[in-house]
Amino acid sequence: MGVGISIFFLTLGAILKFAIDPKVFGEAVRMDVIGVIFMIVGGVGVVLSIVLAPKRGRTSDDRLMHRENNPPEI
Repeated sequence: MGVGISIFFLTLGAILKFAIDPKVFGEAVRMDVIGVIFMIVGGVGVVLSIVLAPKRGRTSDDRLMHRENNPPEI
């Protein structure tokens, strides 16, 4: 999940939590609880995207440096 999708989930969760009446769909569906769940998923996604982003970039740089230092033999 990228940062953009995570921010989308955070925004959607905030709208469901704060802008919609919790009882709009009756007692069976609690929109405020669904909003909190979306905000948690979005927050975890942002944190994971930020933590894992440097690792992805470093591996591609390492492969590029390996190719430059070890050209293919002909």
